[in-house]
Amino acid sequence: MARNKKNKGGGLKGDEWLATYADTVTLLLTFFVLLYSMSSVDAQKTKSISSAFTSLMSGQSGDSIMEYNMYNGEVPLIGGETEDPIQGGEELTEQRKLYNSIKEFVRDNNLQDVVEIVDDERGVAMQLRDNILFETSSSDLREDSKSILSKLTSVIEAIDNPVLVEGHTDNRPINTSKFPSNWELSADRAVNVVRYFVEVMGQDAKRFSATGYGEFKPVAPNDTYEDMAKNRRVDILIVTADKEES
Repeated sequence: MARNKKNKGGGLKGDEWLATYADTVTLLLTFFVLLYSMSSVDAQKTKSISSAFTSLMSGQSGDSIMEYNMYNGEVPLIGGETEDPIQGGEELTEQRKLYNSIKEFVRDNNLQDVVEIVDDERGVAMQLRDNILFETSSSDLREDSKSILSKLTSVIEAIDNPVLVEGHTDNRPINTSKFPSNWELSADRAVNVVRYFVEVMGQDAKRFSATGYGEFKPVAPNDTYEDMAKNRRVDILIVTADKEES
């Protein structure tokens, strides 16, 4: 019958590491318990994330439910409301309020297919492709585009901020008797949009300015037809108050 040999010389048995290991595990467990006790679960945010995920999986539109604000970490909720996760409840910036309001307006008026809302360092821009407003190589407003501009007038007249209308083209050259280059084409398109707001819709001319940038401020490379179409656009930019003061 085999017997266990005893270490009569008082040397190491080989299992001394177990005590150190047990102490390390205990310390780690204590550390994580401490972290959990110091944290707080935001029930409202968890509910919002759950709702957004449910909408996404069911195929419903949920871009306004779960759109993360890269400026200050806000998460807009259903119906345009915004949750501010910062303790102390800092107010939304003027630009973020305007962005949310315009996006809700565009959605409520079914303009998502013709108007894109863009955050700009100067404010919020309502971006329209050139084929919505004009015929090819023309600066005359299409008749069916005027109803779109008329609806956007409601956004413009609701606030007193300056409005910058900016025309853009792709990099294909133009050389006609009326438009020797893309500078003239983009500038004339911007001017005609401003004139519609002022002369037809009765807006205050002092608030508006028109600028043509030609092909020199693209939003995409001019190497495909789709990207060229993105560059041919008119931006109706509302300058936010916080940008005016800076």
